Amino acid sequence: MPTITNDSPVSFSDPLPDAVDVAVIGAGIVGTATAYFLAKHGLRVALCEKGRVAGEQSSRNWGWVRQQGRDPVELPIMIEANRIWRGLAEETGEADLAFKMCGCLYVAGNRATQAQHEQWHEVAGRHQLDTRLLNREQVAEMVGPLGGDCIGGMLTPSDGYAEPWVAVPVLARAARRLGTAVIENCAVRTVETQGGAVNAVVTEHGRIRADAVLLAGGAWSTYFAGNLGLDLPQLMVRSTVGRTHPVEPRALPNVSAPGLSIRARADRGYTVTTGDIVEHFIVPRSFKYFTKFLKMMGVAAKDLRVKLGQPHDYPGGWRAPRRWSGDQPSPFERMRVLNPAPSVTVQRRVAKRLPTLAPWLAAAGMAEYWAGMIDVTPDAVPYICAAPAPEGLFIGTGLSGHGFGIGPGIGRVLADLIRGHAHGHDLSRFRFERFSDGSPIVPGPY
Repeated sequence: MPTITNDSPVSFSDPLPDAVDVAVIGAGIVGTATAYFLAKHGLRVALCEKGRVAGEQSSRNWGWVRQQGRDPVELPIMIEANRIWRGLAEETGEADLAFKMCGCLYVAGNRATQAQHEQWHEVAGRHQLDTRLLNREQVAEMVGPLGGDCIGGMLTPSDGYAEPWVAVPVLARAARRLGTAVIENCAVRTVETQGGAVNAVVTEHGRIRADAVLLAGGAWSTYFAGNLGLDLPQLMVRSTVGRTHPVEPRALPNVSAPGLSIRARADRGYTVTTGDIVEHFIVPRSFKYFTKFLKMMGVAAKDLRVKLGQPHDYPGGWRAPRRWSGDQPSPFERMRVLNPAPSVTVQRRVAKRLPTLAPWLAAAGMAEYWAGMIDVTPDAVPYICAAPAPEGLFIGTGLSGHGFGIGPGIGRVLADLIRGHAHGHDLSRFRFERFSDGSPIVPGPY
């Protein structure tokens, strides 16, 4: 995939509207999907992106569209998202929005993991999903050596994938055809209010009057919210992914096995990562939110690496300003696209594991690696909510590394929430206040 950077050509440069019904901050999967569904209902929308549409994690993720393994309260929205993905190509006339149903397989390397699969299989049954448990022989028959030394697995055949670096910009084009103004290189600096309610956003190019605003800034959302006086607990971790050169196609599902995760790609290569390491760069918020993330660190099945250094102009870094006004350049203009270097550790682990677990991929060779910054909440469940203040500000962030697949579902829900219409889901788990109202922090699957 061509990694999106500051130097990538601008594809969306619509004129800045004077006024809209909804201004959306951030053109990742959630912001773009919400803009699309709002426009379908005839609302005037401005989709403002400081860098490039899907320039950050929304184009750098694994591309999985999975229901399997979701937090039980998140699952109903994901089931809806799966249905939306199935129809997006036909609905929009965009073949690049095609969803490939190949299934999703989790391989269990030990009894404890298989017990977790058995527990989630009960959740799947309550939602009439096609999930089934597999024994060792069934896993081996399906994926061969990729299963490693497994004892069993769990498969959801109705899961699949889409191509993230293609799909999100294509969805932005679909929103544009419905009247949405999509503007890259257009950082929103702040939100203006009147009488305690949203009445405009101030961008680097001027002011847009708006009745409602959606903050969908991914890794930057906490930073933006802080400037508005809102405490939005969220931290970032770096995730590294690679792709192989093209190989002869195999009938494989998305596979998450101990030490290696892969999925087939439209270019006949495979997206590959270890799936077992995340890296966090220490910033002031790391200390502020440390206690809120303690439970997450205790249950996340990851090798967490803490980094003392950080990339230049990192969101909320040590030298970054904490406050700014709408009439001065914001931090978002200094870092258009957050483009972290890929982890050397992940690259070394992939090189070591491929020859044993996926020799056909080792023979093809790795074409490239890239990395993205994942916005993570203390319970690995997103914010899908209205902010406590000002009135008219909504939040869709904290997707915690599994946002691409569920993105269209969250976009549909947020569009109805913003419109004041029934959205059909219980959003209490996704509320803004859950980390400050005394509620227990219960980490979901990560």
